[in-house]
Amino acid sequence: MTVSSVISRCIIVLLTFSINYFPLLPVGCQRAMTTRYTGYLVVEPAPLFLMGSNLTVYCHTHKCDWRAKIYMVLNGKPVDKWERINCTTVKFYLPSIWIPLSAAICSNICIASVFFCFNHVLLVPPDKPDTITCETAKSSSLINCSWTRGQETYLPTLYNISVNRENGSQIRLFQIQDADKITIPRSMFDENTTYLIIITASNHFGTSQSDPVVLRVKDIVIPDAPIIMQIQFPSNSVAATLQWKSNESSVYLRPHVMLRTNNTSWEMRAGVELGKNLIRVDNLTHLTEYEFQMKICNTAPVPTHTNASSISARKALLCSKWSPSVRKKSPGKGPSQQLQVWRKVRGNKLWPLMSPEDFSGKVIEYDIFLDNGQKLKTCAAECIQCSVQLPAEVSSLSISAVTTYGKSPPADVILRQSGVPGSLLIKFSPAADGSAVFVSWSWTTGNYPSTQEEELRYYVIERTIVSGEGLWWQKLAKDLNSTSITGRLTTEPLGNLAVHIRTAKILHHIMPTSQLWTNDVVIAIYFYVQSTLMGTSSV
Repeated sequence: MTVSSVISRCIIVLLTFSINYFPLLPVGCQRAMTTRYTGYLVVEPAPLFLMGSNLTVYCHTHKCDWRAKIYMVLNGKPVDKWERINCTTVKFYLPSIWIPLSAAICSNICIASVFFCFNHVLLVPPDKPDTITCETAKSSSLINCSWTRGQETYLPTLYNISVNRENGSQIRLFQIQDADKITIPRSMFDENTTYLIIITASNHFGTSQSDPVVLRVKDIVIPDAPIIMQIQFPSNSVAATLQWKSNESSVYLRPHVMLRTNNTSWEMRAGVELGKNLIRVDNLTHLTEYEFQMKICNTAPVPTHTNASSISARKALLCSKWSPSVRKKSPGKGPSQQLQVWRKVRGNKLWPLMSPEDFSGKVIEYDIFLDNGQKLKTCAAECIQCSVQLPAEVSSLSISAVTTYGKSPPADVILRQSGVPGSLLIKFSPAADGSAVFVSWSWTTGNYPSTQEEELRYYVIERTIVSGEGLWWQKLAKDLNSTSITGRLTTEPLGNLAVHIRTAKILHHIMPTSQLWTNDVVIAIYFYVQSTLMGTSSV
């Protein structure tokens, strides 16, 4: 304990005592306390003090004054067991002290005030050294041994590390003070010979000896630390693949990974071994810089010993040290869903849409391909529609969004169509304030798609503005049968409205089956059956 820490502790306890037991004193009294009066105290038995000891403290003042009452405070609490010896001395009894770091303060009232402080440390004999472990790397010339020391003794403690033959005869003795580890030359051991390690701890109050533990060098050899060669995030995923190398070749070696972000606490992660020197770590976060470390552990069975504790048995899983750190930033999220695409066949215009929640970064461009895989056109990211010129024989296209972190799966667009009579009954219900038109539909009896090749997939509601080139469309689930078109329809033309039905066979263009006049605007209802010429589809 340093002088400054002792003084600080005395001042803190002194202030606590003054506040709790005395009011603030006049300036003259404070001056008298600090300049005129002094004192001292004596502790019995003399230091050092053993934990749990009964102590006697004599508080002495330099001035004899029978009227002055002397107080003692121990660790912030007044001591009530005392005896007046004479006009300068009071004896205080402190039974069974168990607080390792204790402070005692003597004080008297203002007229003849003396303040003095005594810090004392209660000490203990050393605990028995326990949990002894030794290890050495395959390429190392040293053996590192460590142990647990137990509770703090507050005294210099000497540790004797005895290396014995199996019959108990000592080979070598090492000494180290106030430590819990030691390095021993590996050359003094035979790799296949059994040894006993015994550690003895000693200080002023006693000695404690560990249980003997068995040591065989060949059983405590840990693998050399691996080296992380490369970290990859395949296909912009949040699963990191670590490629590593090691000088070891045992089939019993298993890799372990830990990681952290921004110098936070390390986190162990269970990895998936993909092959030799490859391991994958899943469930990471996009656009995050990670720091990775690896170690390898030898899972080969280790022989045990029955006549003494075995270092090998206590540490059956021998692991290397952690590798040097390697940092890698995870990529952004690439699109995982197809574009929502709709087309206007006249003029061959396409309207692509993509949810911003499906990816990170930004859209760079849209790529359009023919059904044979040939790239037809690239459209700018700012476009909300794209026009293409096609030969008459082209029946379908596919379109993908190219983003900062990848490309969306291709979405197929069906182009060909033929006319077939409609099978939907359509109803319109304009809102009273003209803000919307509610559209519902139902299948006529016996016309609902029933065969596998005509399986219903979904509906698309299309609104074409008569006065211009505008197009509004909405994709609806197959179990729905209504939607609404919003807008100030009393002043704005509603345009042509079509209900498209996506099934799994062919594309038919249906002539209007009904018309509704509202505000001099024609609403035409069409029935479509669209094919899957490219296998999968999303329009």
